[in-house]
Amino acid sequence: MEGILPLFKPAGLTSHDCVFKLRKILKTKRIGHTGTLDPDVTGVLPICVGKATKVAEYITDAGKAYEGEVTLGFSTTTEDASGEVVERKPVDRIISRDEIMALLKLFTGEIKQTPPMYSAVKVGGVRLYEYARKGIVVERPSRIVTIYSIELLDDREQFQGEEISFRFRVSCSKGTYIRTLAVMIGERLGFPAHMSNLQRVQSATFSLEDCLTFEEIEQHMAAGTISSVLKPLETALSHLPKLLINDKVAEKVKNGALLPIPEEVENINGPIIAETNEGFALAIYSKHPSKPGLLKPVKVLRNDQS
Repeated sequence: MEGILPLFKPAGLTSHDCVFKLRKILKTKRIGHTGTLDPDVTGVLPICVGKATKVAEYITDAGKAYEGEVTLGFSTTTEDASGEVVERKPVDRIISRDEIMALLKLFTGEIKQTPPMYSAVKVGGVRLYEYARKGIVVERPSRIVTIYSIELLDDREQFQGEEISFRFRVSCSKGTYIRTLAVMIGERLGFPAHMSNLQRVQSATFSLEDCLTFEEIEQHMAAGTISSVLKPLETALSHLPKLLINDKVAEKVKNGALLPIPEEVENINGPIIAETNEGFALAIYSKHPSKPGLLKPVKVLRNDQS
């Protein structure tokens, strides 16, 4: 069994819970997820099965898209709806659509975020949520993330009431905390805020339309048709540059050989996929760190032994 299984993650489960459950359903241990989603968050969670576990990090590192809801009027310990209320401040003015649109535009591009205390980021070898559960607040390193686009998913011209909620869609880089983005939006508007709802709608090339529920996966296993819904591991790499190789070079690639840098990829500094004319990804290469003019294999994906 090999491939990418785009799972629709339901609320109430961690990403690890999903892997544990799928190991039982698929009757295989070689399974990995492609990035942590909080228990309350639903949506796209690509699952790597078999050899496809070798490419999980390339899905994790790719861009993501979310649809979320900001609620102004109170903030929480977790920055989402599951936490305890930290601060309340009723919204005492009308907020216009133009004001929100202008604000969202300011968040497009590179922004600095500080990970929330309730997150899986490690500080001193300990995950932040472990400190948070003990009531310990530690200094967290800020990070630069990229917001590729952000749009308002609400057609109201005016927003009013002691608590105001509005939905938005955001495309962003790896490492972006949408919870924190919701809090930042609230701060700019002058009110405590939290993320009241969130769904991941895209991860790398996988969207909601590609996803299957646990029930659908169980049905395919019972019918013996699970292979028909497993996406080839190449789909996880489709956003990366390709180096087409012939059969003679393919044998060298399978054995982890160094390759001279062809002209078509000499300006690329990231990962490069060595792919056959038939579209099979054999290995992932990058420029050799100490031998100019050569590509070094980062991972061999397919050979005669695995």
